[in-house]
Amino acid sequence: MIMSLNTKIRKLLKVISYLFIIYFIYLLVLIALQYVPIKYDVAFLNIKQDEIKLTHYKIAFFSHVFSSIIVIIIGLPQFSYTLRKRFSFFHKLSGKIYISLILLIASPSGLIMAYYANGGIVSQISFILLSILWFTFTYKAYKYIKVGNWKKHKNFMLRSYALTLSAISLRLFKWGIVSVFELAPMDTYKIVSIIGWTLNLVLVEIYILKTTHN
Repeated sequence: MIMSLNTKIRKLLKVISYLFIIYFIYLLVLIALQYVPIKYDVAFLNIKQDEIKLTHYKIAFFSHVFSSIIVIIIGLPQFSYTLRKRFSFFHKLSGKIYISLILLIASPSGLIMAYYANGGIVSQISFILLSILWFTFTYKAYKYIKVGNWKKHKNFMLRSYALTLSAISLRLFKWGIVSVFELAPMDTYKIVSIIGWTLNLVLVEIYILKTTHN
């Protein structure tokens, strides 16, 4: 009875988590749509008017925005047991798209943007590390699935997607800090540039350790 109750609670929490992420993905899509058709004076670009004049930054920015939206959408169902078992072809195909987009577009473009990050050297280093780890974890997930190591593949995909979700957590932490504290905008940005992805990584490492021991 207790085991059954715990299982139901876990399933409920999982559903709530999925709905939470889906809702914020929807908000990210709305943000991305502001740049369609291509615009240089909306949303985030309002404070990047000098950088957006640079051709390489312009390419990196729009490549990152649109590839990251696809990645965060197709990444979520990768962890569905039903999808893996009943629709393995879709799981494999979407997984290949997820990995390819991060390795070839999203991470490299993020690395370029990191050099121009608001908040100075602190934010720059943080976003550079984020881009490198995002690439590394995703590549390792690819490498382990190629040799049939499903457990390590899953763990590195979890790490990869945790960093993918930093697009959401960065905004949530910024909203939370601005709502509670009266900090200078750049000080807020420095803080969220660090905790926006490191906390995700800590949480997923705790989850991996817990499931490994179980």
